[in-house]
Amino acid sequence: MQKETSIFENTEIAFALKSNSELNRAYFLFKMISIEPLVKLGTVLTNFAIKAHLPIEGLIRNTVFDHFCGGVNEEDCLPVIEKMYAKGVSSVLDYSVEGKANMAEFDAALEVVLKTIDFAKNNEAIPLAVFKPTGLGRFYLYEKISKGEVLTEKEEEEWGRVVNRFEAVCKKCKAHDVAVLIDAEESWMQDAADALVTKMMQKYNTDKPIVFNTLQMYRHDRLDFLKQQHALAKKEGFHLGYKLVRGAYMEKENKRALENGYLSPICMSKQETDINFNAGLKYVLDNLQDIALFSGTHNEESSLLLMQLMQERGIDNNDSRVWFGQLYGMSDHISFNLSHRGYNVAKYLPFGPVRDVMPYLIRRAEENTSVAGQTSRELNLLTKEIERRKEKGNNIRKVS
Repeated sequence: MQKETSIFENTEIAFALKSNSELNRAYFLFKMISIEPLVKLGTVLTNFAIKAHLPIEGLIRNTVFDHFCGGVNEEDCLPVIEKMYAKGVSSVLDYSVEGKANMAEFDAALEVVLKTIDFAKNNEAIPLAVFKPTGLGRFYLYEKISKGEVLTEKEEEEWGRVVNRFEAVCKKCKAHDVAVLIDAEESWMQDAADALVTKMMQKYNTDKPIVFNTLQMYRHDRLDFLKQQHALAKKEGFHLGYKLVRGAYMEKENKRALENGYLSPICMSKQETDINFNAGLKYVLDNLQDIALFSGTHNEESSLLLMQLMQERGIDNNDSRVWFGQLYGMSDHISFNLSHRGYNVAKYLPFGPVRDVMPYLIRRAEENTSVAGQTSRELNLLTKEIERRKEKGNNIRKVS
């Protein structure tokens, strides 16, 4: 196994789908994202413009939205889906409308998720569906149940509707043989979500993994949780599916733990998180007969490790139980170089009305600013490809 990160250095493969203008736009966007004060100012101004109903959708659509999102609806995403699949990269349609809080909005979100499953069942380029627990129910309910508090009669009825929404998605996925990834969120609501997802696995993963939970490996308790769930699955005879990620709420988690005087669930260092994530990969690969894996990471070393583990264990590159995943608009050097070698790769492809997706886009910009090395890596690779095309005589000019 070639262990150097040079296998991800091929920018011709990484950016083959990008025109010169799209390459230039990507460079400009990541350059802006690399400047933290600019991201903070842009966030404030964008939020103000949205609340004031200023006509900014066209500007957003042609810049940050088109880079990080597939379209405003499923049909709008089709050109992107088809282009990526021509290079061997699948899509996970991710309805990225956040912050909804009433029954009508949850029911509407359910209908969108069910529609993405219908969209996926006849399209081999879309092998997976996805949703967030709080897309189908109130955060407060998950939090209250996670604390072990008793729900009121009205809350019990409301929670029953949340369970029914989960049931509707998982039942449809089972019927159409489309796997579903259920995202993880803040630790203080996650126990309720975990219990509900396990219930869905027990019911719908009897033959093979259809329902996937998500493990945020920056939490120091997640490897033990994985082992406990594995023991339960073996005892009861159902399969597990897990998406492994590092996690996206670190600052919020640490701040809340400090303010409330409890031990933070987050690992003490980035190195510990990396060790935990990689240990999770090894555990799943050692138990692949029981557990399917979706490795959701932009980390090159972890991607290389997973490739190495597969080779050492004689697991085919395209084994249906192992997937690599990245977000659309990021880490193309990982996604497309992996697919070029025959691995299963899927991009999370966010979609939704421009205004409704703005909270997601703002969070994406803030995360890129805070992740050390991520944005500079993107910029370096984009620069390399721009220079490569210039040397070949392509008419491209880097925005500085």
